[in-house]
Amino acid sequence: MISWKNLDTLSAYSKLEALRGRVNLVEAMAGENGAERVAKYSAPMAGGLQFNYAARPVDEEVLDALGALAGEAQLTDKFAALYNGTVINTGEKRLVLHQLTRGQLGDDVVADGVNKRDFYVSQQMKAAAFARKVHAGEIANAKGEKFTTVVQIGIGGSDLGPRAMYLALEQWARQNGAFKMEAKFISNVDPDDAAAVLKSIDVSRALFVLVSKSGTTLETLTNESFVKDALKGAGLDPSKHMVAVTSETSPLAKSSDYLAAFFMDDYIGGRYSSTSCVGGVVLSLAFGPEVFERFLNGAHAADETAKNPDIRNNPAMLDALIGVYERNVLGYPATAVLPYSQALSRFPAHLQQLDMESNGKSVNRFGESIGYVTGPVIFGEPGTNGQHSFYQLLHQGTDIVPLQFVGFRKNQAGMDVVIQGSTSQQKLCANVAAQIMAFACGKKDDNPNKAFAGGRPSSIIVGEQLTPEALGALLAHFENKVMFQGFCWNVNSFDQEGVQLGKVLAKRVLAHDTDGALKAYSDLLGI
Repeated sequence: MISWKNLDTLSAYSKLEALRGRVNLVEAMAGENGAERVAKYSAPMAGGLQFNYAARPVDEEVLDALGALAGEAQLTDKFAALYNGTVINTGEKRLVLHQLTRGQLGDDVVADGVNKRDFYVSQQMKAAAFARKVHAGEIANAKGEKFTTVVQIGIGGSDLGPRAMYLALEQWARQNGAFKMEAKFISNVDPDDAAAVLKSIDVSRALFVLVSKSGTTLETLTNESFVKDALKGAGLDPSKHMVAVTSETSPLAKSSDYLAAFFMDDYIGGRYSSTSCVGGVVLSLAFGPEVFERFLNGAHAADETAKNPDIRNNPAMLDALIGVYERNVLGYPATAVLPYSQALSRFPAHLQQLDMESNGKSVNRFGESIGYVTGPVIFGEPGTNGQHSFYQLLHQGTDIVPLQFVGFRKNQAGMDVVIQGSTSQQKLCANVAAQIMAFACGKKDDNPNKAFAGGRPSSIIVGEQLTPEALGALLAHFENKVMFQGFCWNVNSFDQEGVQLGKVLAKRVLAHDTDGALKAYSDLLGI
């Protein structure tokens, strides 16, 4: 029997609070102690990845307490309830089924009279068949020329995840003969966004993917009109250049304005939709269905690992629990995501939405106010760029910010240069190792301006190379981490009421139904 309880009512949490400050990172990571921790505090992940948490503020007693918290909070049982089809999204009274897009984890889930795994697979097969016809030239423009560019039109989860995944695999695909079509993305309702993309491509050889579950998303439909005007201006029929990713009940589903429609449903939230057709159509067109399938396989393998009740062999749950300890017991306000891989340049932006839209809540699953902090602020940039930007605050600022590094031993491009006795990739990896130790151990100096206190916790996810399988595993790791933390905090991680109020007020502004400060701001902006 599953029970949903606030974190501060759990006896295991009280015991965890008693361990506050138990680990001194400066001492723990120095000398041979540090070497032993690096070897000891590591967990294998799917996709050939490894989660090393030696520089996080834990020891065996803290880990035992976190394991007890996982048991009392019933994290494994709640995950099983989710993938077996329980209504976990209580705010919207919906199932949560994004894991089913990449594999069966438990029982068959039948909703609305449909086996949902079969439904998601059917849409993936439909997208794969469509992509193969485009690549073969069977679906082409009016002149019979192959489409060379795919442009995704969407916002929020319809843009951030798919864009991050595309950029993550673009270089790998070019190097491995899997690059089929260049992808571009239009998301912002700012006309400069759409205009910049349209001016950079040959619209006559471009295929546009409109993504809107409801078929009513204002920003997306506005950008669709922008694109249609450009196509008509070039003497082209927009319906021969556009496909839709939407729900079966939306106005886009059976419209003659599109070459094809691919379906999703209300059981997959936007920020969890990269492994559905929201990501599948554009990624299959860009890299081929086989690459997208490999990406799904990596995500599924990570989901299987997330079922393990032993936190030491469940990196997503372990990462989540250490994060809860750092957030609620140690009081750290934010988390920096620092991928030392240019391919992951937009991955922190995706995680901002995934984490903060999911767990940025101040009421529990029953709508009751909670008396403890929940989701941290998420931010980040690729290394080494970030080192020359905000690392100053991370090293010597007044707040301690836990760090999540991601690194790979090999690059994707298959090319490098030796300068001063080492390659660029070796220099990149050297910076990761150096930063972990600099943050953990700091440096004493008689000049206070040059002293580093240390004690800044970090973990690193490391792999051989960023492949489709590794990317899928990386994505699922963070999705599952967010889910487990939401379970600990007893919040609904699968709705996003916080994005609605601004939309409602924006409609009032456009309808000139304003007064007071809202009218004053509207006038200031020339609306």
